[in-house]
Amino acid sequence: MTLNRPGARNALTWEMYQALVDACGKAEADPTVRVLIIRGSGGAFSAGTDISQFADFVDGHDGTAYERRLDAVIDRIEGLTVATIAEVDGVAAGGGCAMAMACDLRICSDRARFGVPIAKTLGNCLSMANTARMVDLIGPARTRELLLTGRLVDAREALAAGLATAVVPSNELLQETAKMAAELSTRARSTIIATKKLLARLRDHRRPPPGIADDIISECYGSPDFKEGVKAFLDGRKPTFP
Repeated sequence: MTLNRPGARNALTWEMYQALVDACGKAEADPTVRVLIIRGSGGAFSAGTDISQFADFVDGHDGTAYERRLDAVIDRIEGLTVATIAEVDGVAAGGGCAMAMACDLRICSDRARFGVPIAKTLGNCLSMANTARMVDLIGPARTRELLLTGRLVDAREALAAGLATAVVPSNELLQETAKMAAELSTRARSTIIATKKLLARLRDHRRPPPGIADDIISECYGSPDFKEGVKAFLDGRKPTFP
């Protein structure tokens, strides 16, 4: 599955999110599909959700609805019974980072960058589920630092942190992903399915129930910071948070 809006660094519209959900369904319905690879075009994985879709938000309830809708997409990717690989070349930010984290493996080029820079751009927040995914991969201390600063990590740091599975030169990325996919396709389907289900059950046992952070998300998306962040982005300037 290729995210193909290179002029916007593959920023995701709802049509693209739905196409990802549809691809997941097709992958599971076809017994010949053993691995689903998600990649971006034009030297980027994805810069996250297209910010223009936030322009019509009225209050924090819109933010809660958005995060629930996004969670459903990311959960669908994470819950696939076939193995998934995020092939990350360039930036994977915001929703793009969440999507990569939901995949089983992240094969990255040496120019990959990961992060959720919303503290310095939009002034919104992650859902509880996506915050938990980041904590599961890189731990609470590093998650706290990245979310508070809005810093992006490069490929080398992502590998050291456990966010990247492998890092190769950009001209070897396609080959490395194909090699990993071919290896996975020879492994026992029953083991892959069982392992993914066990990890999902362990995750669900540790995570709080859906909706438990709705008050926090609603307050954040209803804030003057978020309104300024969206307006600044659409105006092509840096935000000045109150």
